[in-house]
Amino acid sequence: MTPLSLPMELTAEQQEALARIQLHDSWKTVLAPAFLQPYMSNLRQFLAEQKKLGKTIYPPAGEYFNALNTTPLSQVKVVILGQDPYHGVGQAHGLCFSVRRGVAVPPSLQNIYRELFNDVGAQPVRHGDLSSWATQGVLLLNSVLTVEAGQPASHQGRGWELFTDEIIKVLNEQCENLVFLLWGSYAQKKGQHIDTHKHLVLKATHPSPMAANRGGFFGCKHFSQTNAYLAEHGLEPINWALPV
Repeated sequence: MTPLSLPMELTAEQQEALARIQLHDSWKTVLAPAFLQPYMSNLRQFLAEQKKLGKTIYPPAGEYFNALNTTPLSQVKVVILGQDPYHGVGQAHGLCFSVRRGVAVPPSLQNIYRELFNDVGAQPVRHGDLSSWATQGVLLLNSVLTVEAGQPASHQGRGWELFTDEIIKVLNEQCENLVFLLWGSYAQKKGQHIDTHKHLVLKATHPSPMAANRGGFFGCKHFSQTNAYLAEHGLEPINWALPV
């Protein structure tokens, strides 16, 4: 990591607070103002209270920012927007649509694998770990970064959405020639202000079984379109084939 150089003057207390955040410096530098906003203080308090009440939160605290830590800002080429972490035992690890190895592949991800095979010939694998995409520059970003065990959408409206809006704003304004994959109305609304003159925005229905089977996801060919765009702009395409 490079030395942290913040775009603002901070008090000693603020510097100490930022130092405790386990986040790659490339992101911490540009997101420092967001971390100091009241909504983030309220969010931290909410999460602390939930833990005191004995509630289990997914993913573990050290993986809240896994998407950002696995894909530093300078390496982002593709952004896939999700909504909430999986709320089942052992599933969420901070990357949208991805689950840990050894956990059953969720239905939405099975449909993503199906489209991958039909689009670029990538053979489906028996695990759901998408880390190899993240290390190649695919930012797998959920809108909300935590959830209570067994309670889907339980942490919506607590502040995460404002924080991830800032991430999208940074990507939109400070980067060029990114590909945004917006699957479903939620992701499309969240990405509605992305500059389509600077970036490629691809839209489709959500890969969840109910939505995908109505049409619009299967056959979207987002993976081949992404690689064609990256190659056109002199960037290394993504190897979508996951390691066995």
